[in-house]
Amino acid sequence: MALGRQSERQSELLLSWSELPRSQGHPFYDRLEEILRAAGFDRHVETLCQPHYSSAARGRKSLPPGRYFRMLLVGYFEGIDSERGIEWRCADSLSLREFLLLASREGVPDHSWLSRTRSRLPLEVHDEVFAWVLQRLAEHGG
Repeated sequence: MALGRQSERQSELLLSWSELPRSQGHPFYDRLEEILRAAGFDRHVETLCQPHYSSAARGRKSLPPGRYFRMLLVGYFEGIDSERGIEWRCADSLSLREFLLLASREGVPDHSWLSRTRSRLPLEVHDEVFAWVLQRLAEHGG
């Protein structure tokens, strides 16, 4: 067998979504998303968080509560205790991008969005969401 040599590579200028390498996904997050979707997770957390947001359409839209809590769940389940670490982990994984329901060209929310959202929502909302998720998992034998 001949020795293979690493050559310089030139990145493609344009790449379509279908050309990106795809993984089978992460079985844990795929199943978790199934359970969350069936239980109406996004609707539930938006209802819980609504009183803590302005009803007037001012400035740019906030991070959707469902995405915010999904990112926190990634941190919880993977033992990541920093917002920068959660951001990095989510940005580094195609299967987590799927779990976060990100569009193909949509970026992962950065740590400052996580921080602002965390400061906006009281601890009671966080407790209620995590208890709700754990209850749904318990109902499905998780």
